Amino acid sequence: MKKENQEQINLYADILNKAMINRQPTSAISAADAALNIHDAYAIQMVNIERALAQGEQVSGKKIGLTSLPMQNLLGVNEPNYGHLFQSMNMTGKQIPMKRLLQPHADGEIAFVLKEDIVGPNATVEDVYRATDYVVGAIEIADSRVRDWKITLLDTVADNASAGLYVLGSKKVHLSDISLKDEKMKFYRNGQLTNEGSGSAGMGDPALCVAWLANKLSQFGVVLKKGEVVLSGALSAITPVRHGDHFEVIFSTLGTVTAEFI
Repeated sequence: MKKENQEQINLYADILNKAMINRQPTSAISAADAALNIHDAYAIQMVNIERALAQGEQVSGKKIGLTSLPMQNLLGVNEPNYGHLFQSMNMTGKQIPMKRLLQPHADGEIAFVLKEDIVGPNATVEDVYRATDYVVGAIEIADSRVRDWKITLLDTVADNASAGLYVLGSKKVHLSDISLKDEKMKFYRNGQLTNEGSGSAGMGDPALCVAWLANKLSQFGVVLKKGEVVLSGALSAITPVRHGDHFEVIFSTLGTVTAEFI
């Protein structure tokens, strides 16, 4: 990588990091630099991941974004992406303070918890089944550091796939006891049904999403590791979050997951 390019990558990473720290969204970096490509965007993401690790954060897993057609249509992109999850993002069993977020949206997902590594570039759905300890229902709270969510694929990749926080359900289900494609989800906000979807919304099969991730990560020398959580992608369009909101996501097999914002 040329020194000039690395300087630009560091600059954009700093802009996104400051937006997160100051809770002040920034303009889209794609609008400022037409020369950016997807590899640059992942490089920007990694600068801030390495920064966070140096500050004591610990990776708890990965998230896959933009796997469903509603999400792709909403954001005007045509391929998935991925980001990193940190242990500090796990809000399971906790009220969620809005002061930690800029412009959050929530959705329901199926989360995979791994008992073995998954190594690309030729990972298959069968590999995902073999490596998965169990799945749980989950709520992802996506958050963009880009003003008004005016993002392209490059912007969300650079911004750690718009990762914010997440909540995991308590009902652990082995893959032999669930049909991932057929799993149904109903998403309630303050008692009102706002969205519903099924496992097939994510590339036809959530396990295929995880295999895609393992293969994508291999391009960057990264492996899905034993013990990690993988958020496999939204099962419907994301819903805006406001102070005082209560979300309840009811899955047909995975039980109920809730999130409360204060």
